[in-house]
Amino acid sequence: MKELTEVIGRVRGWRRGWTERTKLQRIDLYTRVTLCALPWIFLVSWGLLPLGATLDRGPAAMALGGAFFAVNAVQCLLSNRNVSLSFAHYRGAEPFPMRRLRLPAALLAVLTGLLVALAAVGGIKDEGLALLVLDLPVAFTIPYVLLVPVRTYLLHCAAFAVALVALLAAVGVPGGLLFGAALSLVVIFLLVLTSTRPSAWSMSVMWQAEDARDMQARLAVAEERLRFGRDMHDVLGRNLAVIALKSELAVELAQRGNAAAVDQMVEVQRIARASQQEVRDVVRGYREADLPTELLGAKGVLEAAGISCTVEGADGPAGIGAPPAIQAALGWVVREAATNVLRHGDPRHCVIRLTTAAGAVVLEVENDGAGAVPEVGGGSGLAGLRERLAALGGSLEAGAAGDGLFRVTATVPLTAPRGLPSPAPRSVSPEER
Repeated sequence: MKELTEVIGRVRGWRRGWTERTKLQRIDLYTRVTLCALPWIFLVSWGLLPLGATLDRGPAAMALGGAFFAVNAVQCLLSNRNVSLSFAHYRGAEPFPMRRLRLPAALLAVLTGLLVALAAVGGIKDEGLALLVLDLPVAFTIPYVLLVPVRTYLLHCAAFAVALVALLAAVGVPGGLLFGAALSLVVIFLLVLTSTRPSAWSMSVMWQAEDARDMQARLAVAEERLRFGRDMHDVLGRNLAVIALKSELAVELAQRGNAAAVDQMVEVQRIARASQQEVRDVVRGYREADLPTELLGAKGVLEAAGISCTVEGADGPAGIGAPPAIQAALGWVVREAATNVLRHGDPRHCVIRLTTAAGAVVLEVENDGAGAVPEVGGGSGLAGLRERLAALGGSLEAGAAGDGLFRVTATVPLTAPRGLPSPAPRSVSPEER
């Protein structure tokens, strides 16, 4: 039932993430389609209707009007091609190749010249000039506003407006129409700025949030892999050490012809099967350290390796009377400390002591025959234990205790929050104490 609940929760999380990403993709598509449609809307409305007046203004006006419409249509096509790349450039996903702006800029200059020529030959009505001015820069400025800073965009727009008004004035356009053309340019430049950049900014923020969720999911997977690897080491580290010791003992007994070698190999077989079951528990995700079990296990494996082990205070308030979260954390300490006793030095006796002092549970694991004592702060296993105890407000100390003794001391306050999860200990290297 627990496995089914976890699977259902994961499936719901995947579906929710997939639904949110699908919605975001739809919003992104809607935004891009809208920006691609704007130049065409302007083309068939403000860009086409004023050109109808050229039909009765002579062949020159008709030719100029047709050329203006055709060049404007090509400009719209180029604008649509550049919108997606402009979005990617704005988001920082990939740089925009600025050479793609050369042809649109040239077409904008051609359109400007055609518009000035129409005004010079009287090919459009007075009110039509303002509409054509509105349509003139739309296709070019929609992608361009995403490629340059706002300040640069406004400066270039101002320079273009001054140049266009000057050209119209040079061909004899009255002052009132010049004012209307200048006002139209201001309106269209600000309209493009306030509609395109906020849309692109909103999409950028939403995609960044989506990328952050993806990164969080990947980090969660990586953290789970690390936890699994640490648990696998904690499960197999001690048992493999015992198997190695018993195998060596069995070889020596067998070489001497002692029948006790069979008993040692039977014990190796039992430990190997127990390790298989513990590995299955880790894979299923149900394994958690239990202090009484770890104390019994540590005493058993140490004595099986020929090391005298004494456990004190296991049945007292510091042992079975401690909160479950504290017992679990101390269980990991017992397992790690017992593994280190087996692997390092030449111990003959080990004492595991549980006491209470100043409102805290104190666990001490002390052994003789420590030999060369490593640095107290070194070792990823000790660092992992410190992380676990720190989550409960506790601490861990490890180092020489004099007279060839090595002592690991774990202290956890009894007032520590019980529901706080604690990280799994890190794997211990063969050189670690």
